[in-house]
This record gives sequence, C-alpha cells and structure tokens, in this order.
Amino acid sequence: MDVGGTFTDLALADVSGSLWVAKVPSVPADPSRGVLAALERLADEVGGSVDGLLGGCGLFVHGSTVATNTLLEGKGARVGLLTTRGFRDALEIRRGLREDQWDHRAPYPPVLVPRYLRQGVGGRLDRDGAELEPLDTADVTAAAATFAEEGVEAVAVALFNSFLDPVHEEAAEAALRSAWPGEWVTRSSLVAPIMGEYERTSTTVVNAALLPRIVPYLEALEAELQARGLERPVLLVQSNGGAASVPQVGPRPVNLLLSGPAAAVGALNLYRSWAGTDELISMEIGGTSCDVLLMSGGTVATKDDLLIGGYHVQVPAIDIHTIGAGGGTIAGVDRGGLLFVGPRGAGAEPGPACYRRGGTEPTVTDAQLVLGRLRPGSYAGGALHLDLDAARDAVATRVAGPLGLSVQDAAAGIISVVEQNLLHAVEYISIERGLSPARFTFVAAGGAGPMHGATVGRMLGCGRVYVPRQAGAFCAIGMLHAEVRQDVLGFLLGSLDELDAGEVTTRLVTLEDQARATMAAEGFTGGVVRLEREVDLRYTGQLWSIKVAVGPGSLDAAAVRAAFEAEYQRLFGHIQPGGTILLTNLRVVARAATGHLEPARPPVAASPPSPVETRKVWHGADGWLDTAAYEGQALRPGHELAGPLVVEEATTTVLVGPADRLAVDAAGNFVITLGALGGGHGA
Repeated sequence: MDVGGTFTDLALADVSGSLWVAKVPSVPADPSRGVLAALERLADEVGGSVDGLLGGCGLFVHGSTVATNTLLEGKGARVGLLTTRGFRDALEIRRGLREDQWDHRAPYPPVLVPRYLRQGVGGRLDRDGAELEPLDTADVTAAAATFAEEGVEAVAVALFNSFLDPVHEEAAEAALRSAWPGEWVTRSSLVAPIMGEYERTSTTVVNAALLPRIVPYLEALEAELQARGLERPVLLVQSNGGAASVPQVGPRPVNLLLSGPAAAVGALNLYRSWAGTDELISMEIGGTSCDVLLMSGGTVATKDDLLIGGYHVQVPAIDIHTIGAGGGTIAGVDRGGLLFVGPRGAGAEPGPACYRRGGTEPTVTDAQLVLGRLRPGSYAGGALHLDLDAARDAVATRVAGPLGLSVQDAAAGIISVVEQNLLHAVEYISIERGLSPARFTFVAAGGAGPMHGATVGRMLGCGRVYVPRQAGAFCAIGMLHAEVRQDVLGFLLGSLDELDAGEVTTRLVTLEDQARATMAAEGFTGGVVRLEREVDLRYTGQLWSIKVAVGPGSLDAAAVRAAFEAEYQRLFGHIQPGGTILLTNLRVVARAATGHLEPARPPVAASPPSPVETRKVWHGADGWLDTAAYEGQALRPGHELAGPLVVEEATTTVLVGPADRLAVDAAGNFVITLGALGGGHGA
C-alpha cells in the first residue's frame, strides 16, 4: 500500500504470482480513507470483501508520504527542546552552509523550536563521555513547567556529547516524564547517536515534531486493519528501503521521511532479474514529484544526510534524488516573461485542469493531453476523466496567451522544460556520482514516467528503456519485495592505522548482537538474518565520511584502506597517497527476506496485435505524426513493434518515438530500444 500525495496505490499478489493493482485518489486530510478505498476497490475486483481480503493476507506492507508532508506543510507538533545549558542556539545557528553558495538571500525555514521553548539544563559530559558535571534535575523540572504552560505537545532531549553515553539523557527523560503531563518524549541517543551537535539536535527535534502526528495514525490504521481481519502486523517501509513493524518504527517516525519512494529498491530488485542487468536507473514520476534512484552492481547506495524542506535529518536512507516534477506539476509564465514548470503542483485536489475538479492552472498532464499523447476520456478504472477542452483552455490562458504562442507550441514548451528538469535530476545522481548513465538501463516508472522515458533516456545516451507494465504502481509493487531491515550505529573515532583491530572487531560484534536482538523482536532469527558490516572513513580535516563495507572476522586495515581509496578515487578523481584516514563510525546492517514472490508469466503472443485507433500525436521535431495506440492488455510476450506508437495501460501510458522499437519481454513488461541519438523525437 503506497500512499502518495496524489494517488494511493495498492498492489496485491497471490501465491501463484498473479498481480492486481488498484489506484484511488489520496485523501490528505485522512490518509487511512485512501487506504480503505483502495482495499474496497480491489476487493470488488477480485470478487470478495475487504474482511475476506485481509483475513487471507500473509504480508501487508505500507509506505506513505505522510511523514514527509507533515514536515513540508509545517503541520508537526509544538515541540520543546531540552538541551545542555549554553547550547540552546545550536539548532538555529545551523552549520552556516548553504545548499546554493551563490544565493545569500533565500531565508532558512523557520526554526522548529522557538528560542523560549529551547531550555538549557545543567550537566556536562566530556569528549570521552565521562561526567564533568552531574545533570541538574531541578532545571529539568523547571523546563517541564514551562513546557506545560506553553502547550508543548512533544519534547526533544538532546544533551551535549550524549552520543558517547546516554546516561544524562536517560535521567533527563525520567525526570521530565515525572514532572510534565505530556506523552511524547524523544532522546537523541535513541534516534541519532551521532557526532555533530546540530545534526543530532535537528534530527531529534524533527522526530519529536512527527511523533504525535504519525504514531497515532499508524497505530489506528493497524488496529482498524486487524479489526477487519488482518492477522499479521503491518510492516512500514523505512527511508533505508527496508521494512519494520509499527512498534519498531513508532519511537522513530523520522525514519519514515522517504517511506514511499524508498520502496523503489524492492522494485529494482524485482525488475533487474527480468531486465537482465544489475545496472539500472529508475525515474519514477507520479502526480507530484519525480524520484530518481541508481542501482550499480545490484546495490543501491545509502546516505545519512537528508534535507527535507530545509530541515537536516541524519538517518540511514537510500540515496534517492527527488524534484518537484510530476503529472500535476503546474506551468506558468513568471514576471520576467519566462516559462516555468514547477516545483508547485496541483495535488490530488483540485488536480490538473483537465480533471475538472476545480483546477484552472495548466499542468504537465494538461500539456500531454493537448499534444495527443494522452487521450480524452476515463482512466484508472473510471477514477479519472480527462477533458481536452479544459486542458486547452488552461494552457491557452496561462501560457500560450502571455507568451504569444499557439496552444500547441505552449504545450510542447511545457514538456520540453519539464524534461530538461528530469534530465538534470538523473545527471545529479549519476554523472555527479562519477557514473556514466549511458551504461545503465533506464527504468521509466510511475504513472507519468513512461511518457517521458524514451526522450530522457535518449538525452542521457542510454540504449534502452525498461517500462514495467504496472509502472503506475511501481513503489507498491516494490513493497511486495521489500526486505525487513535494521541499521545499528556505533560511534568510534580514531586513525585507521592506529586503532586496535581487536577492539574494533569487538565493537562490531556488539553491534551485531544488538541487530540480532532487534530482528528477533520482528520475528526473524538464525540463518534468515543476514548481517553486513560497514565503517565510515574520511581523510583528516574533512567534514564528510564515506561508507566502506568490511568483511567478517578481524578488521584488516590494509584492505579497508584500499577499499576507501578506490571509492574516493571514483567519486573525486584523486586520493591522498599515505594520507591519514580517520574511522568515525561503525555500522551493522541486518536484513531478512519477507519471502520470495515469483510473478506469474503471461501467455506468449499467438498473433500480431491491432491498434485500437490511430491518432495525431506531437513528436517534437517530427511534428504531428499518425501514431498507433494499443491497449496494453493486447500486447503479449513476443510482440515487437516499431514506433511511433502509444501503449495505454491501466496505470500509465507509454510513448514510443518514431525511431524506437518496443518489445514485450517474458514477464510482460515493455522494452524500448532507442533510435539514434539526436533524433529530436522529444518535445
């Protein structure tokens, strides 16, 4: 179950591998209503009841953008911060680093905790975690009175150097709970036991802001589903791409900020076997945003530093790049007379102008409809109805008129601008990581992704584009293949060459024990749990670290140095021969499969397909071309067609250019072989 900003997607697979998909509009005011609506629609389709569907369910995985939207929309709880005396301004001072070093005017987002709710308390640990000054519980009690008087809903506890020893934070939490009537308290030593005062505090504050908003929703949803027949616990997709139960994630909702998009990892793990390669770049475009993910050698990179709405969060997360470019992205003309597309979107309500739900501003979907790439009429099982006249009116009024263009040229300009934005998003996660996109298979997914896949893939230099048949439910399908995952972090600082290998190994074994205990609480023990060790390394004097995998047994410093230098060379093009390498963190990643689900293979084609119609479609430099439109269900494994053509599936539409060829693979998915570069077949 994938709850997005515009649509809620449900993917259901049975033991034979058959797959059903339902797509309904999301309900931002109460996301659970979208979840139940999707269940009801799918129950009707398979001929049963919601209770019967849930009663026979062996695995229920849920991902959503609820946590992300709560933070972005400023709807988090009123937070109080308990910190060490003298450090209450660390949250507002930040790091002094700007995302755009040339932009000195853009303000930072409002600090989540105003200064009068940032309360300092006595007590201090030194650089080694030893106590210099005992915690002053009287200060905690006084702060609790202030929080109660000011209507604070959640308290974040982030004391100096608590990542070395949580003793002061634990005592502060105990004193706070006895003196403050509120329920929600979160400690930095639990949420983000990392070095870095600002990052640790910011992460803890964000977690506190989410707690009263996210946890009740998750608990209520799970209770309702179980009351309707679900016997298994609901698993939630975390930002690291793995799943965990509500009790495990509940204290740390900050780990859900990439919950929906992170499920793309499971989808790529499924499709790489069908695509025949471990080198994939996915571009998933929904109604609101575009998420780009790169898999190299069958592995998706992870990172720890997230910036969500201008707020820094330090948690394990897949390295996914998101921009505001979706089917509902709004286009217009700025005060300088230039065309812009995004990042603002029309959302689920009112949606694009062509939805006829009150939207008047032109979107990417409206432009696609004007250009003939989408057909007027009903979509998504009747959930949507696209009105061509409404789309033309919006483009004419807001773009074509102000720019002095025809409606056709204005619509083509909207598509051209958004595809440049998509191109830059893919380059950011590939070229800027030292990887050429030309050697990857480009996976176009999401409801809107296959409309742009061939054009963007051609601009990237990719040879082929892979389009899942159920591209519009890409992340929901990925959730069916998600692993249960837990990340355990331990701080250790020292020179790689000087640290005692035995001590490092002992610390790693301790982290492994913690990981096994957490996985056991999830119901996974013994050989089903896979453990991976990692260390964070950097050269002396640098701010940011690089993760390097280490093998079992005693730490081999020479092998770790070689691995670090190889990765550093790939990323930055140079190394420091013989330079001092600092080890900054130890990590253990625990994984367990939720079960293997082999999708059923559709029957092989017995005869050539016939198009349902031939219509005029705009193909960029080639202009309006007669383009065959096929129903997706008519295309079977073995079919191969020459462009230009359009494939209309239940959850997406696939656009194939004049120089391209489309084939259907054994799994029923679409493979587009791109024509010569520079053909000008995009918008």
